[in-house]
Amino acid sequence: MGLFRRVFGSGAPEGFTGSLEADENVLASAPVGAGWLVATTHGLWLPGPGQPDPGQPGPRRVGWHLISKATWSGSALAVIEAVEDGAAGGAVLLRDLAPQRFPLESPGKVPEVVHARVTGSIKSREHNATVGAWFVQRKVAGRDGVVLQVRPDPGADVTRVREVAASVASKIAELRG
Repeated sequence: MGLFRRVFGSGAPEGFTGSLEADENVLASAPVGAGWLVATTHGLWLPGPGQPDPGQPGPRRVGWHLISKATWSGSALAVIEAVEDGAAGGAVLLRDLAPQRFPLESPGKVPEVVHARVTGSIKSREHNATVGAWFVQRKVAGRDGVVLQVRPDPGADVTRVREVAASVASKIAELRG
């Protein structure tokens, strides 16, 4: 792949300043403001600065497994990014950040690629109303296996969610052997 990139380039748009991994390939891109939205095999590159660190310069990649929701309105892509907010046994607890909106005059294939990659990373999902949380098993790009993510509902008892998440993760681990 290194030789391919040296000869043909990374596929990233001219002016994109992100640093792609050796095995990361560009699937689609669209200009947004002075930067780019770049969808790759590993995630969605957002123009910087932004959340969760407004002081971070330049673009940053959000892994597909950390995009809780992405919606296309016909003129803008809205993205809700999640951050890892601790662990509960073998489960990862998530917290959603505020939605970010990216107006796209020339979206190209970005909306379709984002939709396919976000939904494709989800192997199973179930909402547990009793506990007040979503339990989602997701594939992480570039890694083997699946991770259990748990996103508490607003107002849920997070201590209880952690207990149940740890128990569920333990049961999944037993089943996988």
